[in-house]
Amino acid sequence: MTIRVLLADDQTLVREAFAMLVESAPDMEVVGQAATGRQAAELARTERADLVVMDIRMPDLDGIEATRLIAADDDLAGVRVLVLTTYDTDENIVDALRAGASGFLVKDTRPAELLDAIRTVAAGEALLSPGPTARLIERFLRSPSAPAAAGPECLSDREREVLTLVARGLNNAEIADSLGLSPLTAKTHVSRTMGKLGVRDRAQLVIVAYESGLVAPGSP
Repeated sequence: MTIRVLLADDQTLVREAFAMLVESAPDMEVVGQAATGRQAAELARTERADLVVMDIRMPDLDGIEATRLIAADDDLAGVRVLVLTTYDTDENIVDALRAGASGFLVKDTRPAELLDAIRTVAAGEALLSPGPTARLIERFLRSPSAPAAAGPECLSDREREVLTLVARGLNNAEIADSLGLSPLTAKTHVSRTMGKLGVRDRAQLVIVAYESGLVAPGSP
């Protein structure tokens, strides 16, 4: 299946460079380019993109608000958003995840990593690892300005275990191995947990786990 990619960045050279890279992959095609967040939200709808590579700082409407518009549109339920950040200086990444993004990339990421990230997010997984990504999320969720989220009281004990492992960066196969389950059963638990908490993907599961205190910043 060909992944239909929309590129949103206010810098033309950045968009063109990403477009050349994406078009070089046999399983991807660029279906549009946007210079503002509003254009990104509109093109996601008209071009039926599978995934939007979204810059955060753009004119007219920033990437966070554009992500929120896409996530709130029932007609775009299958569209995934992969946001771009400068990492050390951009403190909006958690807001982007809360808005509905499925993960993020550092702008100076290597070309092969960008393509792998697009494939990962387009497949319905979150681009969240137990390394730098988790540390970034922890840093912002323990700040005084981070709003509290509803706790996972509605979950079963098994679903709480699954949520904890998702927050620590484990994929479905690793969760299955850790809990002695089949991969299909682990996937089912993840899906049910998402449904009960009303979140759209694993990225937002991580947010819930940290904000509710189920997983503490700095925990292994």
